[in-house]
Amino acid sequence: MKESLKILLLLFASIQLYPQTGGTSTYQFLTLPVSGRIASLGGKMIAVPGNDLNLVFSNPSLLNKEMDNELVFNYSGYFADIRYGYVAYSHSFNKLGNFAIGIHFIDYGEFTAADPTGIITGKFRAAEHAFQLTWSIPLDSTISVGVSLKPVISTFERYQSTGIAADIGISYISSNQLFAASLTISNIGRQISTYYGGDHEPLPFEVQLAVSNKLEHAPFRFFFTAHSLQNYDLLPPEENNGSDNGYYNSEREPSGIEIFSDNLMRHMVMGLEFIPLENFFLRFGYNYQRRKELLIPTRISTVGFSWGFGLKISKFRLSYGRATYHLAGATNHFSFSTNMGNLYQKIFN
Repeated sequence: MKESLKILLLLFASIQLYPQTGGTSTYQFLTLPVSGRIASLGGKMIAVPGNDLNLVFSNPSLLNKEMDNELVFNYSGYFADIRYGYVAYSHSFNKLGNFAIGIHFIDYGEFTAADPTGIITGKFRAAEHAFQLTWSIPLDSTISVGVSLKPVISTFERYQSTGIAADIGISYISSNQLFAASLTISNIGRQISTYYGGDHEPLPFEVQLAVSNKLEHAPFRFFFTAHSLQNYDLLPPEENNGSDNGYYNSEREPSGIEIFSDNLMRHMVMGLEFIPLENFFLRFGYNYQRRKELLIPTRISTVGFSWGFGLKISKFRLSYGRATYHLAGATNHFSFSTNMGNLYQKIFN
């Protein structure tokens, strides 16, 4: 196997890097936040009312008739020249419900190929794609359900894997659009074919529960998401056992209450949306687990925090989000959306 490919597979396949959780499933790109709005609110937000088609990527039950003819483009600059994005379009039918199609991709870039002796033999690329077909239907004026089907193709040089995943969601949105609550079960499925034979790897299965609430007489909306509910214990082994390995940066062993509270908070993502003007939004988020796992204890930083803004200009909506993962850098997320029906009327009428 080519040396560069060995490194790539180690990074993105199935190893577990201590003390971070994760790394135990394949197709991890399915868990990345695709839109600037979601990235700025902490990276995991599934209870958001409105007509933003990007929200459907994380929660299919949010697809509604207000998104009819909506078109979205997203681009994210990740680390080490890795880029990924998401494109989607939706259409509603009176009796059949709401439908959306999309494609989610990640491009790891170009790599130098070499044989075991180090002789350069050429170049190769690595990329992954997921196609998304979403359907939703309202059960009544406040409750809706939805499902997304996602065939996956992953290619690392000449090694290829295919899989199939599905998301299920249910949402409650109050009639005044101020309160929302959602439950999602994401990435149900399996790997159909493996990269180089052997056992099939699991998908990044996840259960999330979230609520959001906008103050009736103030321009603020608050978001709270409980993620990874399928796995209660998110602590590294040493912390869970109460031993002090320096991760707490303390000379004493943490108490049971401290361990419980730390584990509980690792499930939480919090966000705030400030709406000073009708067509302008400021957003802030905090991901506790991201901060605990990637923070350098000796350096105070903004790891785990995120921020962004949104603009509506005529028939177009723009969003930007920036999330800090580590002292080494942050990610930038850009989103663009428009309603093709409204745009068509403006051009031809």
